[in-house]
Amino acid sequence: MWNLLSLLDDSDVTQEESDEALSFRTEPKSCSLKPQIGILCPVCDAQVDLPLGGVKALTVDHLAMNDVMLESLHGEGQGLVCDLCSDREVEKRCQTCKANLCHFCCQAHRRQKKTTDHTMVDLKDLKGYSRVGKPILCPSHPAEELRLFCELCDRPVCRDCVVGEHREHPYDFTSNVIHKHGDSVRELLRDTQPHVEALEDALAQIKSSNNALQERVEAVAADVRTFSEGYIRAIEEHRDKLLRQLDDIRVQKENSLQLQKAQLEQLLADMRTGVEFTEHLLTSGSDLEILVTKGVVVERLRKLNKVEYSARPGVNHKICFSPQEKARCQGYEVYGAINTQEVDPAQCVLQGEDLHRAREKQTASFTLVCKDATGESMSRGGDNVRVEVVPKNKKDSPIRTVVQDNKDGSYRVSYTPKEPGVYTVWVGIREQQVQGSPFNVTVRRKHRPHPGVFHCCTFCSSGGQKTARCACGGTMPGGYLGCGHGHKGHPGRPHWSCCGKFIEKSECSYSTGQSAPRSLLRTVAL
Repeated sequence: MWNLLSLLDDSDVTQEESDEALSFRTEPKSCSLKPQIGILCPVCDAQVDLPLGGVKALTVDHLAMNDVMLESLHGEGQGLVCDLCSDREVEKRCQTCKANLCHFCCQAHRRQKKTTDHTMVDLKDLKGYSRVGKPILCPSHPAEELRLFCELCDRPVCRDCVVGEHREHPYDFTSNVIHKHGDSVRELLRDTQPHVEALEDALAQIKSSNNALQERVEAVAADVRTFSEGYIRAIEEHRDKLLRQLDDIRVQKENSLQLQKAQLEQLLADMRTGVEFTEHLLTSGSDLEILVTKGVVVERLRKLNKVEYSARPGVNHKICFSPQEKARCQGYEVYGAINTQEVDPAQCVLQGEDLHRAREKQTASFTLVCKDATGESMSRGGDNVRVEVVPKNKKDSPIRTVVQDNKDGSYRVSYTPKEPGVYTVWVGIREQQVQGSPFNVTVRRKHRPHPGVFHCCTFCSSGGQKTARCACGGTMPGGYLGCGHGHKGHPGRPHWSCCGKFIEKSECSYSTGQSAPRSLLRTVAL
């Protein structure tokens, strides 16, 4: 996108049309129903949407035109023709008008009263110059040079523009506004340059990962060969099978790394092209050239800054040989397998009685069973498991959790909630949530044991004491304050003396705020 001058074919356009095409065209065009055409930049392969004016309406790279002019000068003037007559070869250049002239036009230029004092330089004397470009003229007023900048329209203008189309618009000389606009481009450049270093580091990591992959493949291959030496035909066939499998893994991982490498190299090349062009523009371009090209440069740098990429290798080198695993080959039991198993969070399973319920101030636990992408349980541990337990009403106060690695692909997770309520549990592996996560846990109040006795009646449990009472409310004749079989208030089955519940393994519902019958504590003690 930095140089589209090659899209202009000199054989199809005249010199006047070429000059018009290389001028800064910004006139509004009427809307067209034709679909917008896109072309590819020959340098960075970026797609550029043609404006309504076509190729001629593209922003001109005046810096590149200056370089073309210098290259032509170094080639003994080949290809340079007079700017006035467009017929003869250039011999001199007017430093005042910035025009290349042939011998005839040079004489005429000197005879004119307005140009008689202009400085003329031989073309061969310009070879040491760094700038020989033409003055940039206004597309609306070809006789006027672009020396002003309209702040409202954000474009260079001439003095005729500010009294016509841009009347009452705020404007200033280009030399006065170049600092503000140049600083904005420099700031974008500073934001882009770190990406170049990050991409270079990413490529270095990929190279290192590729070397580690190669070393690991060779090490595993050596292990496979050593293990298979004690066997004859069956072991040799099994060995070859393992090596083929290992090579397939290597090819698969290498292809992934090479693809990521190619993508990062292309992005790095695009970044470098943008950075180098912008640096060249800011260091070698004139104020006006920077302002003319600013729009294209800023748009390109912004697009490059928005490109997302991963600085980490997309493939790891986790390959290991497991000699303890059994296999069958030609009817023989052999050992050895290539293991590239990786945890798939979407296949992992959460299980346990305390998965969705817990008691305050009591340790609750559940188990995470890790599986790979095929749903097969992992045979090893060592994964980075992260668990967070957060109260729904206090999201900024997570509870401390303990993750115990069982070394067999399963993990025991335990935590102790401090208060009753609803908690959210997050379980993740490698920064991904496992299947079923997050989930809610309802924490109830701490289990209250029964302070009384589970009895058939008060008379039996107290040894016949008259003052012993029971929460069921039953009484007996003869001054007995507690319940007895077949007497008034007895529930007819065993129950707790403290709260009257009939289930032995239950939570006591007796509240300390209730009025306790007299001698109830004595019954509890008995």
